[in-house]
Amino acid sequence: MIDISKLPAPPVAAVRPHETTAHGVTIADPYFWLKDQGYPKVDDVEVLDYLKAENGYFEAAMKPVRPLVDRLFAEMKGRIQEDDSGVPQQDGDWIYRWAFAAGGQYRVWYRRPVAGGTEAIVLDEPKEAAGKEYFKLGTLAVSPDGRLAAWSADDNGSERFTLRIRDLATGQDIETVSAVTNGAVAWSADSTALLYTEVNENWRSYRALLHRLGTDAKADKVVYEETQNPGFQIGVGSTQDRQWLIVATGDNSSDEVRLIPADRPEAEPIIVSPRKEKRKYSVDAAHGKLWVLTNDEHINFRLAEADPTRPGEWSTVIPGSDHVYLTGVTSFAKHLVVSERVDGLDQIILRSYDGGREERVPFAEASYAAGLASNPEYDPPAYRLAYTSMVTPATVYDYDPATGQLATLKVQKIPSGYDAGQYVTERVMVPARDGKRIPVSILMRKGFVKDGKAPLYLYAYGAYGYAIQPTFNANWLSFADRGYAVAIAHIRGGDEMGYGWYLDGTAKNRWNTFRDFVDAAKGLVAEGYTSAGRIGIQGGSAGGELMGVVANTDPKLWGAIVADVPFVDVLNTMQDESLPLTPGEWPEWGNPITDKDAFALLRSYSPYDNVTAQAYPPMLITGGLNDPRVTYWEPAKWAARLRATKTDRNPLLLKINMGAGHGGKTGRYVALEERAEAYGFIISQLGYGAAAAPGVKEGDDGR
Repeated sequence: MIDISKLPAPPVAAVRPHETTAHGVTIADPYFWLKDQGYPKVDDVEVLDYLKAENGYFEAAMKPVRPLVDRLFAEMKGRIQEDDSGVPQQDGDWIYRWAFAAGGQYRVWYRRPVAGGTEAIVLDEPKEAAGKEYFKLGTLAVSPDGRLAAWSADDNGSERFTLRIRDLATGQDIETVSAVTNGAVAWSADSTALLYTEVNENWRSYRALLHRLGTDAKADKVVYEETQNPGFQIGVGSTQDRQWLIVATGDNSSDEVRLIPADRPEAEPIIVSPRKEKRKYSVDAAHGKLWVLTNDEHINFRLAEADPTRPGEWSTVIPGSDHVYLTGVTSFAKHLVVSERVDGLDQIILRSYDGGREERVPFAEASYAAGLASNPEYDPPAYRLAYTSMVTPATVYDYDPATGQLATLKVQKIPSGYDAGQYVTERVMVPARDGKRIPVSILMRKGFVKDGKAPLYLYAYGAYGYAIQPTFNANWLSFADRGYAVAIAHIRGGDEMGYGWYLDGTAKNRWNTFRDFVDAAKGLVAEGYTSAGRIGIQGGSAGGELMGVVANTDPKLWGAIVADVPFVDVLNTMQDESLPLTPGEWPEWGNPITDKDAFALLRSYSPYDNVTAQAYPPMLITGGLNDPRVTYWEPAKWAARLRATKTDRNPLLLKINMGAGHGGKTGRYVALEERAEAYGFIISQLGYGAAAAPGVKEGDDGR
């Protein structure tokens, strides 16, 4: 337990009057000064000193919890295969794989010839990361002729990647293309040119360029630059048949796709269909046709085909359905592989091109997540699939359409031991206050007693149509083994139950997301999984916004809150057009600059603006100094206002990673240490449940 009476006084941020006025409403922002006005460079000594003081307080407060954190870290590390490696995958004349050395933080990427021969290193991440506090591989794409690799890396967390070309015969980089890339790259058919994107000073992917090998990158041709909508961002790729390069631009609600012949990369891009408001679409190609997935006629999308000479004329192949949500399509030589979600569960369908035959890949469990894994080839003999459930470790299959059989290639190993028979998973439908039913996936040890005495760990996200699927998370066993129920609330804002489920939690419907989370928690209390005040909750980024809102609205329900890189200064951020994501986020949240109703809505839930003089549960808040997505001052300002306003004596901790970004520290073990800190914080506040596993007793680990 963290006893703040035994700690030094926490840092107190200075209060400095600052106000903004919009739509006739004046908003006080007394911690505005924590935003370094020179951002993205942060060198204001007073700001840095305050953040360092918060980090010092965090370390002091966590000191009595360190034995528990160390034990959790040891447990989690023990579940990681030290020398883990990926399943080899053929791409052309080569077979590729990755592997961790025992104790290694980063992967080494290898390949060997299909015809036989010695395996060689494509990229050695540990070597590239040596001496760096932060390292993140962005893209790694080998040229069609197999001679070169385009690769990018970020060494400070700012998500501005440096793109280089490596000669695989020598292992040496021969060109540096750009220091401000972000996203994938796409090679021309003849391996002499590369399509890539760059970000501007606002960290927006605003243009696609074509680089000819051996030429000065400063003279690279701008293939497309987004000038119409500052919220649209650009990505590039290739169709599955590798006949076309793709340049896609869009935001969270609209898309526009251009195609370039892969064998003529300097040709004028072809617009598939001009952008339309609130219309999403994506494109693949095979057998001389375009295959278009779009929501233009139905909220759950339809699949259409088009002639590349008339790319905007779409003819329906699979109509939209109220029951079946089409989530993806990949056009292989022999099949259209269609990804669907039915009643919240993933389905994979192989469809013949004449429409005469469909086959569904069979999965036995009642609740799971499944999808296509890496399938680089156009005409593979089998399709590589990924599968998992809350009790089934991540599994890689090859599905052979000729036999209808799944061949198991890899099952995630748990070196310290894992017996699936000792755990159970359930899926319950909890009533929301407006009559909807919220799916909740739950993991428990076998024999869990629903008498309301056990603590509960509850996780959710609820934004951008991103589904939090019922997947296996070895780290969560540390909760289950201590008698916790572990639950994922599939709240609106994600698309678990269809695209309408997402829309019903966005923009003007945003309050549904927050209420769903509270109602899910109350429903689990009513079912006996836990009781009020015995619930530890965690969410990050937009999920951190969720944590902030429910901390304000229902503080007595929670026993502990962890908010990672939380988007909590919502009203200010969504009015600051200079910030990287703001214009592109308006379709998701609303535009408070031009829309008075959107301003009022954001003001009604923005966590920073709704902190009140009440008791809050114990809270751990994290951030990253170099984070371009949720800027560091959001968690810092929120923590400062909470500390100055709340009426309780519960711990409030702020940790800012001074050399990292949105994802926290890199390296599989240092990242695990931060996860152990978060879980240790929750367990230190809630203790262990009555049904803790043998050998785990309340009072262990410093509590």
